Amino acid sequence: MLLALDIGNTNSKFALFDGETLVAQWRLRTEGKRTADEYAVWLSQLMTLKGFEMSQVRGVIIASVVPAVLFNLRRLCETYFNVEPLVVGDPDVKLGIKVLIDRPQDAGADRLVDAIAGYKKYGGPLIVIDFGSGTTFEVVDRDGNFCGGAIAPGIELSIEAFYLMTARLPRIRVERPGGVIGKSTVGAMQSGIFWGYVGLIENLVTRIQAEFGEPMKVIATGGLAQVFEAETKVIQAIEPDLTLYGLLEIWRRNRPIA
Repeated sequence: MLLALDIGNTNSKFALFDGETLVAQWRLRTEGKRTADEYAVWLSQLMTLKGFEMSQVRGVIIASVVPAVLFNLRRLCETYFNVEPLVVGDPDVKLGIKVLIDRPQDAGADRLVDAIAGYKKYGGPLIVIDFGSGTTFEVVDRDGNFCGGAIAPGIELSIEAFYLMTARLPRIRVERPGGVIGKSTVGAMQSGIFWGYVGLIENLVTRIQAEFGEPMKVIATGGLAQVFEAETKVIQAIEPDLTLYGLLEIWRRNRPIA
C-alpha cells in the first residue's frame, strides 16, 4: 500500500492507497514540532480502526509546504515504515511536466501536484482553484505544463485576520448569507467575505482566461470548494481529493505502485 501525505499550512492529510484505490484518509492539524513518534502513535491507532496495519505500507510520498515538518516525517517513514519517502520537490523526483515560471524551484509542491492531477483527469488548458490556507489558481497549458497562476489569502485566513486585528468584530463561519446587504454586523461580514470571494474567483478566472488567450476548463478542490460551487458558473467540477490523486500519479511516474 502507498501512504500519501499532503502537508498544508493549516491541516495535513494522510491517505492510504491500495493500488489505484483510495481506501482511507485522515486529517491532522499541521504542527512543526510534532515528533515522528507522535505521528506514529496517532496514525497506527487510526489505521487499526480501519482494519489496516502499518506493516502493509510499502511506500510513502510527501508533498509539503511546511519545511519544518519534513525532518520528523522522514524519520517517521524510516523508523516505522522502513522506507525512504518520495518527497515532491527533491531534485531526483520526476514530475513529468515543465514548470514554466521565473524561478521553478519556488513553485509550491501542492500547486504542482494539483496541476498534474487536474491535467491527468481533465486535460488542458486548465485552471485549478485550490481553497486552502491560500486560495490558489494554477494555470496548466494544453501539454500539461505548469504556467504559474495567482495566490490570494485563504478565506479562513481572512476571517481570522478580521477577528484578530479588530476590537469588536466577531469570528464568523463561511456560509452563504441571506442577502448581499447585511442587516447585522455578522450578516455584513458574511456578505463581504462570501460575495467578495465569489467576485474574486470570477474576476481572476476571467482575467486569466483572457490573458492566456484560449478557452480553459476550471476545476476546484479544497475544503471550501463546495461552498462556492453553486454560486458561480465559472467552476465546472469539484474534486475533493485532487491533491491526493496527484501524489499517486507522481508516485507512478517514479516508482511501481506500492
